Amino acid sequence: LAAAVVISACTSGGTSPSAGSGSAAAGGCVVGVSWNNFQQPRWGATDKPKMKQTIEAGGGTFIDADANLDNQRQLSDVDTLISKGAKVLVLLAQDQKAILPALQKAKDANIPVIAYDRLIEDPSGSILYITFDNVGVGKAEAEAVLTKVPKGNYVLIKGDPGDPNASTFLPMGWDQAGLKDKVASGDIKIIGPKDGTYTDAWKTEKAQSNMEAIIDQANASNTKIDAILAENDSTALGVAAALQGKNYGFPPLSGQDGDPANLNNVALGKQYVDVWKNSNELGKAAGQAALQLCQGKKISEVSINVDSSVAPAAGNSPTDFKTPGGNTVKSIILKPTPITADKLGQVIAAGWYATKAKICNGVKATDPGAAACK
Repeated sequence: LAAAVVISACTSGGTSPSAGSGSAAAGGCVVGVSWNNFQQPRWGATDKPKMKQTIEAGGGTFIDADANLDNQRQLSDVDTLISKGAKVLVLLAQDQKAILPALQKAKDANIPVIAYDRLIEDPSGSILYITFDNVGVGKAEAEAVLTKVPKGNYVLIKGDPGDPNASTFLPMGWDQAGLKDKVASGDIKIIGPKDGTYTDAWKTEKAQSNMEAIIDQANASNTKIDAILAENDSTALGVAAALQGKNYGFPPLSGQDGDPANLNNVALGKQYVDVWKNSNELGKAAGQAALQLCQGKKISEVSINVDSSVAPAAGNSPTDFKTPGGNTVKSIILKPTPITADKLGQVIAAGWYATKAKICNGVKATDPGAAACK
């Protein structure tokens, strides 16, 4: 779960900024991307290559920069990309508030902005927000786990507090699936902080240490952990590592992204559900939109063409999205797919970067993913 700024420009020339990669082509549309970090495997494995491929296939040139989880560095990266003549910005923001000065610079220069995967609260409503249905992701996570464990003691592991996906959209989906009502009725009790435990920068090691502390707390009070809602795959990996390290067993656990290690955990029975966001299609959608904006189309005139399995329910053109902050922005929102062990074949058949060999590593005949791994 994270956000990128894609800056695209029609320019007569130029060179790649030192912070990024690639070079500008004379007479082409230059698209510059500011990633918040490449520590999560998804960005470099799916989003970036598909976005780059789409832009280059459309005659554009791709340049990018990695902020490495540093807000100030991301602002500097964006400055550098703008100084190279960018005419369209698309952001994977490290922090939705810290990135606002870059958004203002883009507005001052009349540069359209695409907020990639992660929302930026924009009072002017001038951005295009391209993402998966993050409320739907949370709902799919909770529906799967609640169906498996309708009553019991739950742990809630959230992502970075500066990410609206972690603080707002995913929990909203959990509640839509029935978590809030079940807590109110007493069917479900929350172990640890009632609103969940946040994980700085979505880091696996932080999620692991947080989960270890919660396990110790549960053991001290002789309380059994029946299920765990983790917001994404990097946090779910940390939870699974904590469970294994404490010899606790593996209660049903959620995640999202479709990272290879997590899909392997689904096959092994260490994670119950992984909500797959086919980010090849998200990268493609952003690339298509950036090219169209570069050609002078208005945000409202953009139209994408993605695989039917993820196609937006509202259609391929931007629709209004009401933000938690009360703003309205144009959005294109793709559909996610929940993957339990019996559905691993869908991911394998799709040619995802989590190959069958990675998904099925170490899987035995008695494991949940055995059928998919034959």
